[in-house]
Amino acid sequence: MPVLTRLIPSPLTVDIRAGALDDLAGLLADQRISPSGKLAVAISPRSGQALRDRLAPALPGADWFDDADGTIDGAVRLADAVKKSGRYDAVVGLGGGKVIDSAKYAAARVGLPMVAVATNLANDGLCSPVSTLDNDAGRGSYGVPNPIAIVIDLDIIREAPVRYVRAGIGDAISNLSAVADWELSHRETGEAFEGLAAAMARSAGDSVLRHPGGIGDDDFLVVYAEALVLTGISMSIAGDSRPASGACHEICHALDLLYPKRSALHGEQCGLGAAFAMHLRGAREESALIASVLRRHGLPVLPGEIGFGEDEFVKAVEFAPQTRPGRYTILEHLDLSTDQIRDAYADYAEAIGS
Repeated sequence: MPVLTRLIPSPLTVDIRAGALDDLAGLLADQRISPSGKLAVAISPRSGQALRDRLAPALPGADWFDDADGTIDGAVRLADAVKKSGRYDAVVGLGGGKVIDSAKYAAARVGLPMVAVATNLANDGLCSPVSTLDNDAGRGSYGVPNPIAIVIDLDIIREAPVRYVRAGIGDAISNLSAVADWELSHRETGEAFEGLAAAMARSAGDSVLRHPGGIGDDDFLVVYAEALVLTGISMSIAGDSRPASGACHEICHALDLLYPKRSALHGEQCGLGAAFAMHLRGAREESALIASVLRRHGLPVLPGEIGFGEDEFVKAVEFAPQTRPGRYTILEHLDLSTDQIRDAYADYAEAIGS
């Protein structure tokens, strides 16, 4: 009988600990990612200079690029600049989600491995096979290879604004809603379901949901960071964002598109979307638990807490299915009218204790 197996796309190394950034050069050399130290390091055009000043002495062979602004145009400029500047072993994205997504796209464009060095935990994109970048039409998702290495220095994470540190908690917990939507679609439409990807995404979300600690606790930060990494790997296994993106993300994307100048952080909106989506599917205890954990971490559970009125939220929920045509979630399944969404929201707000 043949032995059947498969390869799982995942980083070569993941380093999550205090002080990890100080050992970046050694880690890349030891793992044969960059034995020469010749690196193209992408940073933010705004806040990246302080990191450059800190790290440049330890990375004497690195060239620094500040085109990573979170737009497709900026990512293309970054790729062109890297290609013109010389021969590199790898591209390093050093910063938040915009920088890492820009670096992932640029590395893919020039055919180099990419190293993600996260300075906050605002969302699960640091290890995903997707770059989310702003474009002329609003925002697009672009398929890219996974990072070859992930470095998360807890000391650096703690220096980020607290809102950015905790925002990704909502993104991680929203996995539970996303997997429930995937299972629903499998039952109702016959969509293919990848059990390993779903198990990883669900376990990642549950580990954050059930952990009693907070962002001031190293043990919680490690579990939280690991959950974001595992979520990215689950998307690679599935071949798309399905394990981590359902009605929760459709609602988030609708808020981004309808109110682009007022939208909150991605993880904040996804957590709220997950709590509401769970309520819609009748999982009232799960919805209440998600809402209570989000509240404990200082994250929004009602649209008014991030500046949206009830009517604006209802409009976003109604518009949400248009953000991901072809994706089947509880929103497509129920196909609620405007009045039904408004009634469901009133029930949700009462249930979680507005």
